[in-house]
Amino acid sequence: MTEPNTPRTLKTVTTATEVIDALATLDSAGVTALADHLGLSKSTTYTHLQTLESAGLVTKHGTDYQLSYKFLQLGEYVKHRSLLYQVGKPEVDRLADDIGQYCHLVSEENGRGVNLYKIRGETAVGDEYQAAKLQHRDRLHMTAAGKAILSALERERVEEIIETHGLPRWTEHTITDPDELFETLSEIRERGYAYNDEEEIEGLRAVGAPICDREGLVLGALSVSGPTSFLKGGTFRQAIPERIVSAANVIEVNINMSKQSDKLAGDQ
Repeated sequence: MTEPNTPRTLKTVTTATEVIDALATLDSAGVTALADHLGLSKSTTYTHLQTLESAGLVTKHGTDYQLSYKFLQLGEYVKHRSLLYQVGKPEVDRLADDIGQYCHLVSEENGRGVNLYKIRGETAVGDEYQAAKLQHRDRLHMTAAGKAILSALERERVEEIIETHGLPRWTEHTITDPDELFETLSEIRERGYAYNDEEEIEGLRAVGAPICDREGLVLGALSVSGPTSFLKGGTFRQAIPERIVSAANVIEVNINMSKQSDKLAGDQ
């Protein structure tokens, strides 16, 4: 029985999304393997695959099915309609040119971090890992951009995210205690930027700053990541934070100016 405040959903659509997620996990799969993975009957799995194939979302190669390039087109559409991406990309490019490390533009959705854009600086390392991150959503509590975003959210929203996604440990430096996290978020709000000190990967550090609109709504965050051999001493503690905060402020100003331009255009 459906709970009173639970929104109605269509089971067929829910199952179709599960099929899509499974194909993304398995890369490609035949009907039997996919049915076993999902715990569905082969006939149900086949029907959903046929429906998704007719919609152009799935393609068949031999006996295996995989996601189609239509998702790439849809993803590009979603990305390019984002004002944060439109305005933030040029500044992220400049930051990568100046610093030479990986620079990231991140937004939050459903309690996880989404990498809208990232670019490799000339001396950056970890290409394979950084490419993989574009295909997954980040845990907010262990990345610099994620903690910067959390610091700009209401406490109740952060508590909801912790309740939903937990605080899993990835390294010995990962914050896994809610009280410690809230204390860290308070420090981030006070100084204006966040650190990731080997909390996601040992040997990797990052600095991030939130990006908010004029009403204080957090839109996302900007960050720079690099090996501890580069992000150390004054570079990690002062030079990069100052550059990150400045870049985030430029993006905020440009976003606000873009919104004001739209208002002026509509006021003619």
